[in-house]
Amino acid sequence: MDSFHSRHSLVPPGSGPAGGHASLDVSDVRIDGYAQDITLRLYRRTGKSGLPILLYFHGGGFVRGSIEEAEFASRYFAEHLPALVVSVGYSLAPQYPFPAAPEDAHRAVLWVKTRARAFGADTKRIGVAGYDAGGQLANCLAFITRDRGDVRILAQALFGPMLDPSLTRLGDERTLGSDITASECAACYRAYLPQAAQRMHPYAAPLEAVRLANLPDTLIATAGNDVLHVEAEKYAGNLIAAGVLTQVVRFPNLSHAALADHPAALQEAVRFFRCRFDARDARDAR
Repeated sequence: MDSFHSRHSLVPPGSGPAGGHASLDVSDVRIDGYAQDITLRLYRRTGKSGLPILLYFHGGGFVRGSIEEAEFASRYFAEHLPALVVSVGYSLAPQYPFPAAPEDAHRAVLWVKTRARAFGADTKRIGVAGYDAGGQLANCLAFITRDRGDVRILAQALFGPMLDPSLTRLGDERTLGSDITASECAACYRAYLPQAAQRMHPYAAPLEAVRLANLPDTLIATAGNDVLHVEAEKYAGNLIAAGVLTQVVRFPNLSHAALADHPAALQEAVRFFRCRFDARDARDAR
């Protein structure tokens, strides 16, 4: 049974289209997750309807992070797309290892498909986005919905995603001046994927996947001073080779942590999603 809590807030000054205040409705919903109840935090422009939907997944290496830490990005997308943004409070390792988080993501998108219309959303226009581990979960959800055939995701945006549990494609942390290290990444993957076989599963290791066709259009944003940018850009190449429309943007002299809320990266994603959502609108109008 869903539980619901609603509140009303203002977007901070300067974030609205004309640099003024814009009102957002913010609601928390509790739904059944894979191993425990999880929280979805919904953001939408007050009074808006027919909004596209964006599910957003916070970072934290699968073991940390929360919907509170995703607040800036969630509000940015809710205001600037605009969209109904659903920030997903997925289960964390090591208490809840793989596949708890991906299955939570899937349950969240099924909730969106059946219930989001009541929040003024258009369930025919769904995108996913995430940062760090959340980038991997967004991509994983694109795999799951493609394979199960139950939800159509139009586009995904991955910010500094963690994509390679083998850690064989990491950049050199000393040369890059990276703010995250190989040992930190390894500890996160050990907690999230405690069984060695899980580290080759395409949902957890998309760089090992051989079936990439029919994934949604993809934006990958990377930071120059981040060990993860090598694997993310390699994955972009794999998607392109599989015929997936893919855009890659690297932000030089930017750290992994700074990428999460970097306005230029978020604005790039806004342009990317608008194009895909508008194209769907045009097809539906014909």
